[in-house]
Amino acid sequence: MTVNIIAFDAKHAPHISAIRAEVFIREQHIDPELEFDGLDGAAIHVLVVANGEYVGTGRLLNDGHIGRIAILRDYRGQGLGAKVVRALVDEATRRGYPRVYLGAQTHAVDFYAKLGFTPFGEEFMDAGIPHLAMEKSLA
Repeated sequence: MTVNIIAFDAKHAPHISAIRAEVFIREQHIDPELEFDGLDGAAIHVLVVANGEYVGTGRLLNDGHIGRIAILRDYRGQGLGAKVVRALVDEATRRGYPRVYLGAQTHAVDFYAKLGFTPFGEEFMDAGIPHLAMEKSLA
């Protein structure tokens, strides 16, 4: 299993898009226009390869926003989501970002807390799903 920092380019975009379409659009019923927001080209992405298959992804925007963490159903529960988040945090640290932040679906707050993120603010709705903002200082 490998976790690679990659660009949203012609080689990788189809795989990233397929994973996110499966997890967010098909499983969670998120509107494709919300999921594919036009920010991917400027983001740093992670792509997880396991057994020769593309199975997970996530992205980091240039303001430190981590998002679109998605692992295909058959590969969940193996620590891959944590590896994606750690890879994005490491890349943000390497780039000198003072902090990273994300909107955690409320069922995933404990997952992100174990990775060093702290909640802030009030619960909010995004794409019809309750979220809580969380951040991690890198300074």
